[in-house]
Amino acid sequence: MLMLKFFGRKKEAKTSLVNKTLQNKAGHFHVLKVTDIKQETPDCVSVAFDLPDELVETYKYIPGQYLTFKKDFDGVEVRRSYSICSSPLEGELRVAIKQVEGGLFSTYANNELKVGDELEVMSPMGHFVAEPNAENKNTYVAIAAGSGITPVMSIVKSVLEVEPNSNVELIYGNRSSKSVIFKEELEDLKDKYLSRLEIHHVLSREDQGSDLLYGRIDNKKLDQFAEQFFRAKSVAGYFLCGPIDMINAAREVLESKGVDKKKIHYELFTSAGVADKVDHSKDQKTAEKIDSRVTVVLDGDETHMEMTSTGKTILDAALDAGADVPFACKGAVCCTCRAKVLEGSARMEMNYALMDDEVADGYILTCQSHPTSEKVVVSYDE
Repeated sequence: MLMLKFFGRKKEAKTSLVNKTLQNKAGHFHVLKVTDIKQETPDCVSVAFDLPDELVETYKYIPGQYLTFKKDFDGVEVRRSYSICSSPLEGELRVAIKQVEGGLFSTYANNELKVGDELEVMSPMGHFVAEPNAENKNTYVAIAAGSGITPVMSIVKSVLEVEPNSNVELIYGNRSSKSVIFKEELEDLKDKYLSRLEIHHVLSREDQGSDLLYGRIDNKKLDQFAEQFFRAKSVAGYFLCGPIDMINAAREVLESKGVDKKKIHYELFTSAGVADKVDHSKDQKTAEKIDSRVTVVLDGDETHMEMTSTGKTILDAALDAGADVPFACKGAVCCTCRAKVLEGSARMEMNYALMDDEVADGYILTCQSHPTSEKVVVSYDE
């Protein structure tokens, strides 16, 4: 009953999904209890949480958002973000956690976490989202690889449920059929929305008898998909989630076909091995060192810091000053530390999370940013 109270009845929920304009502020941690753990693949589990009455509103989410977890491992605080795989219409708050080699939290979640355990969980965040509307009659294309299916799953389920006249094309890459996360659930969705959902499994280590479906998702394959299964320019929205190479390939193909950049939404699941990492080392050596007074605003409270343009990032300086500012990956990927520059200027070392229009509006990733003016005011409340 509690979870139904959280999301409301299905028919009511269709018109009451959370609007992203209501969720731009920084998230905060709360303790949540694990209610269910499901083995999705040999190296991936999905985890569901209970919500006490006082946190019901706090944890309402938009399809595509993520949760950040905080846990102490032998005196070392570890933070990791995992996307919500459930739909707000399902009456459940669930994330998927794939085990990665050497990953402290993912190994713990896959091997030690059990029902009844409690975890510190930040309220939902993220801007890789869809806001379905029952009046829409659109075609959407989702392209995912590996665990990149997690936020896409939430988006696809929500769109299919809320928009009865819309269609979805899902291109999903994996090593083999055994590594397909949500395999049974995807099959059920296909059966339920037979005429509105197309799923194309592309497997790199398993030959399905088709060149298009064998190998990695690259420029050539994406160009073929666009030619055979959808009209690129008429698609209402593209949702890309996975490694940087796949995302870059998809963006190149789509933009070459005249697709408006504003229709292309993407999210990285890792910053490791990023090929186009920006190197600012020369800039730092030649740039004039600036002494800056930086003010960070969080929940209306101000924290003041003396910084230099070549020193710590704004995030690290704020943490050292005692401000409980939000962060997770510190790798320019998750967008948890997103804030807006209200006064002055700042320079980002890397950015794989903010869209061009967000940067143009003054938003920065504070984990990557250094002040470049004598006075800087940054707000997490915008």
